[in-house]
Amino acid sequence: MSYDTLHMGRSSIDLYSDDIGAPFVEITRFAAFVGGSPTNISVGVRRLGLRSALLTAVGDDLVGDFVLHFLQREGVETRFIPRKPGYRTSAVLLGIQPPDRFPLVFYRERCADAELTIDDVLAAPVTQVKVFQFVGTNLSREPSRSATLFAAEQAKQAGATVVLDVDFRPDQWHDPRAFGVAIRAALHTVDVVIATDDELNAAMMTDPAQLAVVYSQLSDARVAGDAESAVRRMLGAGVDAVVRKRGVHGSRVYLRDGSVIDAAAFPVEVVNILGAGDAFAAGLIYGLVNGWDWYRSARLANACGAILVTKQGCANFMPTLQEAMDFINARGGL
Repeated sequence: MSYDTLHMGRSSIDLYSDDIGAPFVEITRFAAFVGGSPTNISVGVRRLGLRSALLTAVGDDLVGDFVLHFLQREGVETRFIPRKPGYRTSAVLLGIQPPDRFPLVFYRERCADAELTIDDVLAAPVTQVKVFQFVGTNLSREPSRSATLFAAEQAKQAGATVVLDVDFRPDQWHDPRAFGVAIRAALHTVDVVIATDDELNAAMMTDPAQLAVVYSQLSDARVAGDAESAVRRMLGAGVDAVVRKRGVHGSRVYLRDGSVIDAAAFPVEVVNILGAGDAFAAGLIYGLVNGWDWYRSARLANACGAILVTKQGCANFMPTLQEAMDFINARGGL
């Protein structure tokens, strides 16, 4: 196969506060990095040693040049990334107030990556990869929604493992309940789901009343519900595995045969939580591609996530395999 993995969805310039600990209104400087969940994951798996390609879109602008230059330097395949004249490369601003305040602002009006089309999918190696990975935000608007569903269908039919990182971003949806509708419509194409408890509850709408009010709390959305019930419903929809990210409690893998696998976390001091889930996904996907068992894959995923929370940014700080294994071995091994 041409590539081990293909990742589809958001890309952006990320402007992260250099004034760590300062309230957002008191920030004086930002550092510029590359971000967007699938973009971060494509860099993460590349640094771990896989051959990765990215299907996103950028504007015909200098910010697009910034993103592409970084990806090319990292060795991520960019030939399938179209320019979208008349649209802008996305941007994100983030404040960093450890351990639990990370105010985030998206600039995605007329963003290029939401304009991905079925023709863009047909131009990409969707049927020639071991893993096809996408995120829930892809489904928030057209034409990206239908393009993503088409890509997932094509990849699954070709025998790829389809991985969905749920990526619940309430402010990217006209109604947060629509998020769950879209995710549930996509599950028949998905083999592996990666999600937090909030994302599981939002995706499976375990508490519709709570979802009705979450839109007013976008800066710190918490979705009540029964994550275990959400997992069972996902498995019942045909998903092979649900990987539940549990923060300081590590991760838990649920398989369709009823097996449950727990992988312990690696305690670290938190600087910035954004990007940790993408590093986690990169570690997990590395294990899947290399035929590792679920426990070992989840432990590597936990380690990659733990390393990222000690850093300022996302894609620019993804660990190499050597860095991840040194981190793990210093803490007792896999």
